[in-house]
Amino acid sequence: MGAEHAVEVLVVGSGMSGIGAAIALRRAGVRDVVVVEKAGELGGTWRDNTYPGCACDVPSALYSYSFAPNPGWTRAFAGQEEIRAYLRETAGRFGVTPLIRFRAEVTSARWDAGAARWRVETARGRYAARFLVLAAGPWHEPSVPRIPGLARFPGTVFHSSRWRHGHDLAGARVAVVGSGASAVQLVPAIQPAVGRLHLFQRTAQWVLPKPDRRITRPERALLRLPAAQQALRAAQYAALEALGAGFRRPALLRAVSAAGRLHLRTAVRDPVLRRALTPGYTPGCKRLLLSSSYYPALARPNVTVHPTAVASVDGSRITGADGSRADVDTIVLATGFRILDLPIAGRVFDASGASLDDHWKGSPDAYLGTTVAGFPNAFVLLGPHLGTGHSSAYTVLEAQLGYLAGAVRHARAAGWASMEVRAEVQAAFAAEVQDALARTVYSTGGCSSYYHDANGRNSFSWPWSTGRMRRRLAVFDPDAYTATPV
Repeated sequence: MGAEHAVEVLVVGSGMSGIGAAIALRRAGVRDVVVVEKAGELGGTWRDNTYPGCACDVPSALYSYSFAPNPGWTRAFAGQEEIRAYLRETAGRFGVTPLIRFRAEVTSARWDAGAARWRVETARGRYAARFLVLAAGPWHEPSVPRIPGLARFPGTVFHSSRWRHGHDLAGARVAVVGSGASAVQLVPAIQPAVGRLHLFQRTAQWVLPKPDRRITRPERALLRLPAAQQALRAAQYAALEALGAGFRRPALLRAVSAAGRLHLRTAVRDPVLRRALTPGYTPGCKRLLLSSSYYPALARPNVTVHPTAVASVDGSRITGADGSRADVDTIVLATGFRILDLPIAGRVFDASGASLDDHWKGSPDAYLGTTVAGFPNAFVLLGPHLGTGHSSAYTVLEAQLGYLAGAVRHARAAGWASMEVRAEVQAAFAAEVQDALARTVYSTGGCSSYYHDANGRNSFSWPWSTGRMRRRLAVFDPDAYTATPV
């Protein structure tokens, strides 16, 4: 595979995390940065997810880097194409695009303790990196359910994140499996075109009205003023944090529950359908969804809601766990992602050859969601314990980027060859998180969700405010680490 390329920092992934990491490191004075990307274009989840109706469920003004606000959003909640264009433009403006090596999928990364380097194998060559930043993201690899008979379905099957735009749905009989964020967006987008739509809903979701609208030209002109942009971000941030306070004190969520029930009652007149769509758990226990068009779409005559999981597929017939059946031509799997089962974790190895998967044993863990004992000089972005369920991923990411830049700066200044978080520090943080989570709606709300890993532990959620997250990650804490001098 040719010569090994030496680099100070190797970033894996060129979505919002990888682009942000490269920018933060270069702004901190680290010039020797390379980004490896398995695809042929940047953008991460906003490159991969192109299904009809794909958009952000966080207000546009908050869905951007604070150091690169975008006054040009055309909607209050930006669509996929605009978000991808923003990432492309930002990467170009900050000089990240030339740093990206496309079609360079990482096949393995192993810590070489003797050399204090990460030995990384990619599809386009080998690297020896002083620091490794894993920015592959949790919304990346589709979660495909194991449904008996699905592999023998004679029609067309695809995951929502691998949308087949060449497949014509006009007049087709379509089954959508799943009722999470992607289903809530794509169902209203395809419902008018299809002949018949069957939604298989394992669990009813809390869906609130989405206050989306076009942003006028005068408003966009106003938002070019930094003060106006900052004021809008601050107001939207405060509103989302107020919702987050309810997740930590579930008694405060009565108003959210009332709003959700009113939205459902107004949009769906059929009492049988309304009952099937009524959640049986506290709002926030699962991810809250936003849509003003989902319920009206489900109430249309060409839509049937099956309030059940899919049990099997036999030929063109889908059978639900409740015995209901549907004959279809196309199956769309709106079944989410391997959020806590990160594929990259099976390709990153410690000095003895044990992978991140081996260390985690089904329960991802990282100190401050960022560093892992046994994996020196490595950082995980948007890692375990940092999911909020209410705020912008950019808020989480930027807190981590400050910590990452501080760690690299400190290691350089102190003459460290390597730094590894101490196992007892990581364990104490994990215990602190789990103790706090026990009092949140994620634990008391009466549901199961993707926040919980294969062992039933919530490895996803941050149990406090994002303000506290930013304070915890604001300053690199060298005492939490064991260092090896150069």
